[in-house]
Amino acid sequence: MDNVPRTLECWLPAWQRFDHSHPLRAWLQRADRLADGAVGYLGGLAAYFRCEGGMPAGALIRDYLTGDAGDSCWLSADPAWVQPDMTGARLMACGQLPLSMDEADELAEPLQAVFADEGMKLEVSSPQRWHLRLPAENALPDFAAPEAALGEDLYEHLPEGAQARRWRMLFNEVQVLLHQHPLNAQRRERGLPPVNSLWFWGGGVLPARIDTALSGVIGEDLLLLALAKRAGIPAQRRTRLDSAKAGWLIDLQDEPVDAIAAEWWPALQQLCKREPVLFAFASGERWLHRPWHRVRFWRRSKP
Repeated sequence: MDNVPRTLECWLPAWQRFDHSHPLRAWLQRADRLADGAVGYLGGLAAYFRCEGGMPAGALIRDYLTGDAGDSCWLSADPAWVQPDMTGARLMACGQLPLSMDEADELAEPLQAVFADEGMKLEVSSPQRWHLRLPAENALPDFAAPEAALGEDLYEHLPEGAQARRWRMLFNEVQVLLHQHPLNAQRRERGLPPVNSLWFWGGGVLPARIDTALSGVIGEDLLLLALAKRAGIPAQRRTRLDSAKAGWLIDLQDEPVDAIAAEWWPALQQLCKREPVLFAFASGERWLHRPWHRVRFWRRSKP
């Protein structure tokens, strides 16, 4: 990413989410502050992996899950929960709703004809990840990634421009059909959030090549794992961290900060005692901790 010596990197949630009692804050008092890096989920991934023409998340995730992305144009159409409020509606969850494959197929069934009329095919790649296969000549507007819209008024994040009207109409038609679906009434009775929308994002064609300076990754995020696979580097699920070494990335940016303190911090401490670790936060801040930094007792200011 820059001229920092090749190190083990740990990707973390936004810095402001870590309160002053978090053990990582005290540890970083003795580390070296670096220039800020990439900001956000897609920004961070784009800094670690170079794809010509942007980040076609839909095609990458589809190929990772099913292996059949081919040369088609794909768009993520992830099941989402939208909650109306006094001023509009908010995107509360996307791509992470508790949903079985049978439920996903049942919810998707009445939507198939809607997309078929537009020359598209809706594919349920997994219960939480759905995709649209689009005609090759299909022109797409700019879609907002879920991270940009979560918790906010979703209508402020719908596409704009020449192609926007068509997609806004599809978005509204899908919402009406899902709102009326009997399965959502059953989900509410069971105390589960409804699947009452789809969120479109990450359109494009599978890239022929992806470059990265990373040697391997540890994480659970599907797009990260898909990028690693396409780049030809090893990827491990986040069961343990002690196999990580220089050149690898540990992805914890999707973990709650409390879980990082309780579950992952002991292992991170051991890694810090063994070798340099670059801590990169989703909000851009970065610190480099070297093993000998832990004896910097004179460092008392809060990072």
